[in-house]
Amino acid sequence: MRIVSKLNSKKKLFIIISLICAFSSLFAQTAKRDALLLHNNGKEREAILVCEEELKENPRNIESYVVMCWALIGNKQYAEAEQRAQEGLAISPYDLRLTESLGEARYYLGKNTAAMEQFQKYVANASESSPRLGTSYYFMGEIFIRQARYQHADIALSSAVKKQPLLDNWWIRLGYAREMAGNYYEALAAYDEALVLNSSSVDASRGRERVSAKLQ
Repeated sequence: MRIVSKLNSKKKLFIIISLICAFSSLFAQTAKRDALLLHNNGKEREAILVCEEELKENPRNIESYVVMCWALIGNKQYAEAEQRAQEGLAISPYDLRLTESLGEARYYLGKNTAAMEQFQKYVANASESSPRLGTSYYFMGEIFIRQARYQHADIALSSAVKKQPLLDNWWIRLGYAREMAGNYYEALAAYDEALVLNSSSVDASRGRERVSAKLQ
């Protein structure tokens, strides 16, 4: 009886250990799948760590590169985002998500020409339903403003607000581009749109006052 009891105890112990291992494996897999969720919840550093672990296991995991780039940009680690995007594109040259992320990283690093190349590539190849299309047009507009190419900025930012019309700051930047180009009536219309979305916007109010004064 004691021998049977010992065997049963060993069997129970084996089952318990097996269950612990199974749950640990399941937990690890769940943690990996949560990288995007972590990023979406603003937990960028945690998302980055999860992606790093994924890439240690599979250095060619494009999804890990994509989420890592988003998280790095969200965490303002732009140089690292640029590097990771380039690494990902070396594996998957036509991944538009990495193309757009590379553009953003370079935009924040002040690499205007290099950033513009990525955004132009994105908008040329993305479908009309692509989630970052409006954002790409917005960044293109900002680069044109940096370069004092205000008519070009007007075109890009007009495309941006057409895609995402509920962002008051984009309308303000469109108003500014038009104002700097001397298109005061169009600038006034853009500032008015911004104020409809956010009546307390100081930048929109001041912009409207400036162009109104020039139209008198």
